[in-house]
Amino acid sequence: MLNAWCMYDWANSVHALVIVSSIFPIYFSNTAVNAQGGEIVEFLGFNIKNSALFSLTVSAAFLLIAFLSPVFGAIADYSGRKKLFMKGFVYLGSVCCLLLYFFNRDHLYLGVFAFMFSLIGWSGSIVFYNAYLPEIATEDRFDKLSARGFTMGYIGSVLLLIFNLTMLTMPQWYGGISSGTACKISFLTVGIWWLGFAQIPFHYLEDKKVSNGERNKDWIWNGFKELKKVFAQLKQIPILKRFLLAFFFYNMGAQTVMYLGTIFGSSELHLPDNSLIVTILLLQILAIFGAYVFANLSAKLGNTKALMLIAGVWVVICICAYFVYTEIEFYVLASAIGLVMGGIQSLSRSTYAKLLPEETTDTASYFSFYDVTDKISTFLGTSIFGLVDQAFGMRNSILVLVLVFFAGVLMLSKIPSQKTYKVVLPA
Repeated sequence: MLNAWCMYDWANSVHALVIVSSIFPIYFSNTAVNAQGGEIVEFLGFNIKNSALFSLTVSAAFLLIAFLSPVFGAIADYSGRKKLFMKGFVYLGSVCCLLLYFFNRDHLYLGVFAFMFSLIGWSGSIVFYNAYLPEIATEDRFDKLSARGFTMGYIGSVLLLIFNLTMLTMPQWYGGISSGTACKISFLTVGIWWLGFAQIPFHYLEDKKVSNGERNKDWIWNGFKELKKVFAQLKQIPILKRFLLAFFFYNMGAQTVMYLGTIFGSSELHLPDNSLIVTILLLQILAIFGAYVFANLSAKLGNTKALMLIAGVWVVICICAYFVYTEIEFYVLASAIGLVMGGIQSLSRSTYAKLLPEETTDTASYFSFYDVTDKISTFLGTSIFGLVDQAFGMRNSILVLVLVFFAGVLMLSKIPSQKTYKVVLPA
């Protein structure tokens, strides 16, 4: 059961790496251009930089899923059908990855909307996947199990990216295909990999047992009642509210870097495409090491102190990023990002799981609020980054990230160690 759960990280992380962070952003930057090859394109009646369009597409996807996930999470808890909703989002996201094969300069709208809905499918499925964590493991195993999941995701996504990279760097192995065709085949491989390996957790993960009468009642209406109940409980748990506020700030910075870092290297530093992809590979490999280092560190310091340390390192990274101009400096920066990216993702998930009330069965509903915080902070971070990029240039957008990470450190300092703090439902 535990290994099957981790296999969904293996399945879905290829989307985060290939579509969000490496090949697709570069392909988008080179494809979403005007007739003269310039970066200003027309979209929905507006003239906009392609880098800003990319970041605002990410923002729109996460704003939409922020509204959907709490309702779907509550319905899933009430009906006992977490796996059904997880499947629906997986099928949506993976099919949209397949559609990206048809994205070219003449089909900008197809590329933008297929990318947006692949993000919705990916992020929506994560809500229900994360909700299984407190159901399948005891609290003392949350940190290491979460780290194992992310590690499997990093390894799987690196393997697929290496295969895709061979098509770009050694096209003679594949009949001399063009780089554009290699990129589009990469998008196909993501959809197939994601959908195929997802069948393993789908087979082994089990839904919460509820009576047939509950399953057949009005899902939507009772789902809203479930959402209202969990929201009322959450408001009465101070430590959970403080953590979500801290997570809102530091996650805003981390997710913005993850989604737009490659665009920075491509548009601002004008790095070669292959160099950018190799950098992303380096980042993923170091993230494996970082996830386990910070999981072990949390056992000694407590989760919040470990997260404070990670967020503090992020502050330093963003300050340094403002002064990065060379390829070597970008590599060094990416290495540092890789170490803290794995830690901040795995520890955030396990820390939130530890803070849930011990007797709750509404895990999807609770994790939907975690997901809303994630998506709204990502929406704001990528939106602000895109708007500042459009008005003042991408480099000045980095300064905003320094502030949000620092705010996250301050908020985390108000949360005691989860090693000694038990959360119970209010009476």
